[in-house]
Amino acid sequence: MSSALEAATRKSEVALTKAKDVAADAPAAMQKARENPQAATQDFLHTPFMRAALPFANGGLAGMAATTVIQPIDMIKVRLQLAGEGVKTGPKPTPVSVARDIIAAGRVMDLYTGLSAGLLRQAVYTTARLGFFDTFMKSLSARAEAKGNKIGFSERATAGLTAGGLAAMIGNPADLALIRMQSDGLKPPAQRANYRGVGDALTRIAKNEGVARLWAGATPTVVRAMALNFGQLAFFSEAKSRLKDTSMGPRTQTLAASAIAGFFASFFSLPFDFVKTRLQKQSKGLDGRYPYKGMVDCFATVIREEGALRFYRGFSTIAPHAMITLIVADYLNFLTK
Repeated sequence: MSSALEAATRKSEVALTKAKDVAADAPAAMQKARENPQAATQDFLHTPFMRAALPFANGGLAGMAATTVIQPIDMIKVRLQLAGEGVKTGPKPTPVSVARDIIAAGRVMDLYTGLSAGLLRQAVYTTARLGFFDTFMKSLSARAEAKGNKIGFSERATAGLTAGGLAAMIGNPADLALIRMQSDGLKPPAQRANYRGVGDALTRIAKNEGVARLWAGATPTVVRAMALNFGQLAFFSEAKSRLKDTSMGPRTQTLAASAIAGFFASFFSLPFDFVKTRLQKQSKGLDGRYPYKGMVDCFATVIREEGALRFYRGFSTIAPHAMITLIVADYLNFLTK
């Protein structure tokens, strides 16, 4: 008993000594920070916690910055995807005509409808997918180096697909709220929900349709995110790797790689983005049924009634968001490396 008490006493004395040392060093550390704030900041950024958190923080900030700039284009994309539903022929809207109609029917700021939901979506979804991708890439790179190999495109693709799928499941409720808010203006005035913001949209959807409805369209959302991440992050990482040996400067390399990634992100993800929008926007008809039974039925119905090319409406609207996100994230990673 006495030996245990003595051991506990010694531990307490050691802890107290360490605490005194830390307290004694605190003024010196503060003085060092005042004299060289840049070095103090770098020390903080290189703590284990910050190194693990930075990919997620930088990813979320990059996505939110891109959404703030691109929100009007995203609004136009959603309206393009919902225009002429069930009709194979007839008027073919363009981004310019959709923007003109929105402005003519209301105000210029109507193009920013759903911005709160878009920012929440990026804060959740892009934070997760870019953070997971960077984390997976570091792990795969370390494993490859341990074997004396270099990481290849297959590893980049695996990291992109996995990160996209995980992030999409987490961010689906915010994605659903965004689509509902952006499509609300297409309904007759008497049928509009007139959501006050993303919180109001999520609350009312859960209350009126059930909490499970917040994950409506989750399957195409996950597939779309996997396709988007594959096209965006895998091709961006691969392009940057291949452009390192060229005469291009770092900024030009980033711009070129982001343009390549933006194209492939749009090409691979847009059909699933289209189906996701249709499924998340739909509501029950007078017969109590939804227009589409699920992802496969939506694909089949659109091909039969509207044509396969309808899936690529708004092709030019995804690439800018992908490019801006990558450029901002790359710059933030440079600042915090």
